[in-house]
Amino acid sequence: MLFKRKSIEKIIEESGKKSKLKRSLSAMALVALGVGVVVGAGLFSVTGQAAGDYAGPGIMISFIIAAIGCALAGLCYAEFASMIPVAGSAYTYSYATMGEFIAWIIGWDLVLEYSVAAAAVASSWTGYFNQLLLNFNIHFPPELLKTPFETFELDNGITVNGIINLPAAFMVCLMSFILMRGTKGSALFNNFIVVLKVLIVLLFIALGFKFVNPENLTPLIPHNTTGKFGEYGWSGIFRAAGLVFFAYIGFDAVSTTAQETKNPKRNMPIGILGSLLICTILYVAFAYVLTGVVNYKEFGTANNSDALAPIVTAIKNMGTVGPDGSIVPAYPWLNIFIIASVLLGYSSIILVMLLGQSRVFYSMSQDGLIPKIFSDIYPKFKTPVKSNFIFMIFISLFAAFIPGKVVSEMTSIGTLFAFVLVCIGVIILRKKNPDASRGFRTPWVPYIPILGAITCLFIMLSLPMDTWIRLVAWMIIGMDVYLVYGIVKSKIAIHDTLTDRAYSYKITSITGIILCFILGVMTYCHHSLINKNDSLLIYFSSTLCIFNFLFYIYYIIKAKNLLNK
Repeated sequence: MLFKRKSIEKIIEESGKKSKLKRSLSAMALVALGVGVVVGAGLFSVTGQAAGDYAGPGIMISFIIAAIGCALAGLCYAEFASMIPVAGSAYTYSYATMGEFIAWIIGWDLVLEYSVAAAAVASSWTGYFNQLLLNFNIHFPPELLKTPFETFELDNGITVNGIINLPAAFMVCLMSFILMRGTKGSALFNNFIVVLKVLIVLLFIALGFKFVNPENLTPLIPHNTTGKFGEYGWSGIFRAAGLVFFAYIGFDAVSTTAQETKNPKRNMPIGILGSLLICTILYVAFAYVLTGVVNYKEFGTANNSDALAPIVTAIKNMGTVGPDGSIVPAYPWLNIFIIASVLLGYSSIILVMLLGQSRVFYSMSQDGLIPKIFSDIYPKFKTPVKSNFIFMIFISLFAAFIPGKVVSEMTSIGTLFAFVLVCIGVIILRKKNPDASRGFRTPWVPYIPILGAITCLFIMLSLPMDTWIRLVAWMIIGMDVYLVYGIVKSKIAIHDTLTDRAYSYKITSITGIILCFILGVMTYCHHSLINKNDSLLIYFSSTLCIFNFLFYIYYIIKAKNLLNK
């Protein structure tokens, strides 16, 4: 059956963690963990783009809105984590609490989140890598730094398209090969990376503060571009909040430590809210300096070929105006130091994202929902080499040919969607399993979960329509895989009757038809109201809708035939 649940005892047994985890983490330890995880790639990549294209100096408000959504969802996530004493993900939690179908949806969404996040960070890595080479007067062919959907201007003024983002693809492949061979995390190295990331932010704020020009910060919220939702104004603030949500990805690592926390009912809220508060203050100060040193329009993707490397642009403008009118950087050494540090941090983040993605698919494969190849362990390295290799190909192609702006937005919407489901899940669990053991209980249920779901959903709604189209298309593909393979091979449903199987086919197909209808409406609106020239997305969406509608009708008929046997 679709909503058959996996017992918590079974999950513990399969994880090999039959003994309880030691409760050793204090509130301050959780805050330190949260700050270390949250301050990462997103801040150094999407902040400039979000300010330049959507919010202007109001990006500071966008960070606050995104933090509120994270805090509300984080409290809900903590309850899930505390119910199951294993280091799992939302996929594992939902399997034990809401059933296989919801677990599949969340797991499929998490794969999207991790995959495109790795591609997004790799795209930003290219920008910083190019700037590092330029500091040593090395010129990498510009056609190999941009995707075919991005343009750049040659020295003679001619605008041409890119061919491939080669450094991004290379980094994904390199980190994948390292992952295949097995990587044992060094606590000392991880702590060094954490300190380095926080140091970069503090150093940037401290040195750049005196170069802030108040004129660049006025008005705080630029007037909305007439007739265009999301281009400045309050609609731009919320759209930017959706994009910079990427900068908060990883904060839920605090939630997953509920079983290792002293007095979790007290310390979990302190850890989640405290780390988010500190990070939000750092982010707002960072955005203040960034948009104060350089006019926000300079960060827009249309005006800046290094839109995903905003610190580079800001540092170039920290200095005095020379005789020829150009700016003489006051800290030329800072640029090289920060770029090298960011590249080092980015490499580890790409590795972690690829690790998380492969482990989600590993769990889903272990449950029989996807082919066994994704959970095959290579004897020599003790890692899922085949799974890593398949996703290396997929994600490297994504990084090589899809613009960083697109993958950043897809990462944010995928994460927000998972948080909405988690918030709703807490309410459902309180009704269905009120007496279940919980190390941490989300306060003020159902108000906190409802506010969390509404906040995350509202941020999602502010993202561009084409981002929604890609999300729905991905979920439709997920329904296809579940229909063809997951329902048949699921280990938990091995004893299902024909009636159970027919019910699963019917509900999944109906869900798919609804998604096709939603995709068709969004595609029509996007084509007629927003971008009539985006023909590739229109053709792809239309073909996907028609093919899958017929596909789901076939499975509904198949379900009916099963019931008649």
